[in-house]
Amino acid sequence: MYKEDTDGQEMKHSQIRKKKLKVALITGGASGLGESTARLFLKHGAKVLIADVQDELGQSLRKELGTLDIITYIHCDVTCEMNVQNAVDLAVSRYGKLDIMFNNAGISGVGGLRAIDSDGDSFKKVLDVNVVGGFFGAKLAAQVIVPVRKGCILFTASVASLLCVSVAHAYTTSKHAIVGLAKSLSVELGEYGIRVNCISPHAVATPMLLNWLVTSEKRKIEEIVLRNGVLKGTILEAADIAQAALFLASDEAKYVSGVNLPVDGAYTVNNQTWKIGLMEAFIVE
Repeated sequence: MYKEDTDGQEMKHSQIRKKKLKVALITGGASGLGESTARLFLKHGAKVLIADVQDELGQSLRKELGTLDIITYIHCDVTCEMNVQNAVDLAVSRYGKLDIMFNNAGISGVGGLRAIDSDGDSFKKVLDVNVVGGFFGAKLAAQVIVPVRKGCILFTASVASLLCVSVAHAYTTSKHAIVGLAKSLSVELGEYGIRVNCISPHAVATPMLLNWLVTSEKRKIEEIVLRNGVLKGTILEAADIAQAALFLASDEAKYVSGVNLPVDGAYTVNNQTWKIGLMEAFIVE
């Protein structure tokens, strides 16, 4: 009897969630974190529009996940405002509305980790994609959701917005800027009942990370992250970030706004200096 009741409750909660998630636009949705989020949103009853520049991947994913009545793909360079406008317009024309704008598209950039080795054009490109692209997404989504006074805007930030790690300055700068943008928007758009939040993942073995690092072996990267992480015994996956997006986009987070949510197993609250050096001073022979 207990098992039956538990199953019934779980089914009930699932049905409630399916009613709450409606129409979502995900930039950078053809792979990595965006792909995982698209899959999870669909599972919970949302209709999803994937916007990306990876046309082959995007079209393939669209065909795999369903018909046009629940999922659509559109080519979208987020640095082009008209491209983003077209994506928002398509979501509204095809599905009748827009509830969730997930500004997930981003690049890590190329070049050295030192400022003196960095190229100005490459630096600007990272900001154009990660920050300006995110701004376009939020601006154009707001034009649709402000009049109905409900909706949710999400951004993918990074642990690089919370502490200094060995990544390019352009990437770190862009993620700090995204968090600042989200906080500013949460105040402005809160007046219309619209919530704005960020998600800051620790290192996830997505295609972007694998392309950026020396090794492209997913398992090896996961082992390195696990070994150097704080939370032991579990590996951070793209699906975990999707779960964070699902929560922030749902009514369960109805009063959560202006937040930069770390999904990092406490990595950003840990003092690495203590672990690698200072602790030795307190070791008694």
